[in-house]
Amino acid sequence: MKLSAELNAFSQRLGHSFTKPEILIRAVTHSSIVSPHRDDNQRLEFLGDRVLGLVMAEALLKADPSAPEGLLAPRYNALVRREACADVARQIDLGAVLKLGRSEMKSGGRRKEALLADAMEAVIAAVYQDGGFDAARSAILRLWGDRIHNVAADARDAKTALQEWAQARGEVPPQYVEVARTGPDHQPVFTIEVRLASGPSERATAGSKRHAEQAAATALLKKVDI
Repeated sequence: MKLSAELNAFSQRLGHSFTKPEILIRAVTHSSIVSPHRDDNQRLEFLGDRVLGLVMAEALLKADPSAPEGLLAPRYNALVRREACADVARQIDLGAVLKLGRSEMKSGGRRKEALLADAMEAVIAAVYQDGGFDAARSAILRLWGDRIHNVAADARDAKTALQEWAQARGEVPPQYVEVARTGPDHQPVFTIEVRLASGPSERATAGSKRHAEQAAATALLKKVDI
């Protein structure tokens, strides 16, 4: 089995030459297009998530030998979360080579954050199965690059930081309320308002609820001046 020109170009962007092309083909095959003769990438996702986690944990320990677990954990989460994986997927244009069913293609599947993140994990697993752990580690460290060294000393996300601020003052956790949703079903835009029991609130708009919630929490953190 040979890779198509498109997948050959992708493997060059990825930085790994596959000796078993069928593994890469499976890694870029979404469940929306499976058939009795074609496997999807879900099992590879499961494996890739674990490989990525081990590489990142190892890299963070090496980057800061004195950091306590309380700082390492949020840094780790920032590097392996869905947004980070999807960002790397966009960096190497993974969306362009995904094999999708017609419905996913029509709904903008090549741009969906969750789909890109899952596929990125599957591709990591493909590199691991094809070339072993050293090859996977090398690819991950190259692709994540400066993200590892530039991850904030305290990488708590804004929602976590705001909740800790409220709890430290004896308040109940902040409430997040969807106040508007616009756009087509395949590309919705959410407006979220975050409210503190003591009164302050902020709104933000983004293409996913998570991003809107984070943006609203960031804005409110600036208002309360922690």
